Amino acid sequence: MTQQPYLNGNSHKLKRVVVTGGLGYIGSHVVVSLLLTGQYQPIVIDNCHNSFPEALNRCAEIARDEMGSEAPQPILHNVDLRDHEAVEDVFSQYDNKGGIWAVIHLAALKAVGESGEFPLSYYKTNVAGTISLFESMERHGVNNLVFSSSATVYGTPEIIPIPETSPLLPASCYGRTKAVVEEIIQDLCRVQKKDGQSSLRAVSVRYFNPAGAHPSGKLGEEPRGKPGNLLPLLAQMAIGREKSQLKIFGTDFPTPDGTCVRDYLHIMDLAHGHVLALDALAVPTTQKNIFSNCDAENGSFRSFNLGKGKGMSVLNMIEAMRKATGYDYQYEIVGRRRGDVPDLTADPTLAEKELGFVAKKGLEEMCRDLWNFQTKNPHGFEIAQKQNGTI
Repeated sequence: MTQQPYLNGNSHKLKRVVVTGGLGYIGSHVVVSLLLTGQYQPIVIDNCHNSFPEALNRCAEIARDEMGSEAPQPILHNVDLRDHEAVEDVFSQYDNKGGIWAVIHLAALKAVGESGEFPLSYYKTNVAGTISLFESMERHGVNNLVFSSSATVYGTPEIIPIPETSPLLPASCYGRTKAVVEEIIQDLCRVQKKDGQSSLRAVSVRYFNPAGAHPSGKLGEEPRGKPGNLLPLLAQMAIGREKSQLKIFGTDFPTPDGTCVRDYLHIMDLAHGHVLALDALAVPTTQKNIFSNCDAENGSFRSFNLGKGKGMSVLNMIEAMRKATGYDYQYEIVGRRRGDVPDLTADPTLAEKELGFVAKKGLEEMCRDLWNFQTKNPHGFEIAQKQNGTI
């Protein structure tokens, strides 16, 4: 299924960017951020496995609200990355229209606990699906890539906050799939073209824990089924959508209160970080750029942490959401999950220095925006799609 975009007078000037997983939580906010630059047209590839097409309608609406009739609009291709012919067809459609300029690759299965139960599904989707994507990129001359990686590639790091120089020693199957893809990308970036330039220029952004929603309340985290992340689960419990018992997986970690510590950043800050990485790829090779000091061993490949640099525990987050919602959360303490590590807190210094990335929004704003989205969408996107006749 292809959704046709609203085309404005400046459409031919926009750089086309494929966004895989562009209907998901991070992906949809990346799409909004791309639209609001007025420089990019997002071409979304998503199989709707854990997302709703309504998210893209909301992206387009936000862009029109903020930019008027001249706002660029996205295009949706309902395609699974594991279907190589379908992916190839998407890229082919744009060959005679100026082609695709870059790819932001977010599509993946992403639950740490689940990945240990279904490892083959994770490798087939996250690794084999990615290879299919890269083959189409190579065939159609698309040489710019932003890969949405994960802090899970670090496993249990020795240094906190975590610098990008930390070894990649993932402790979960999900983290290993992300690390494998980073290795594949780096190998591709080492390949030299006849002019001595890398065949691929790529930035891996290792994101930490996104939270919150677009401040309009029109866009937020809306997976199919029970949320796998803590904050949307808390929001759905407070609104009455989720009735299950809240479980805390372990209180014996070497952290101040015994629960896992994570580096939470606002989803709009994270989305902006992806756009900054894309902007860095647009700097001509004749000018000083983020690859200027790369050697032949690394090729044109860089990795950056996208985090706030401040860790918050599970209990901290429950208390913050209690203040935002007024809901009295009751929870059960159970054993650790396989793959969970004590502390993942970013050192974002390099991203600030080279990309200009700063996670400005605080925890109170994350919780406020999440609750604003949940109260404005108490039944989620599925009800909206039924009302619109799209499902």
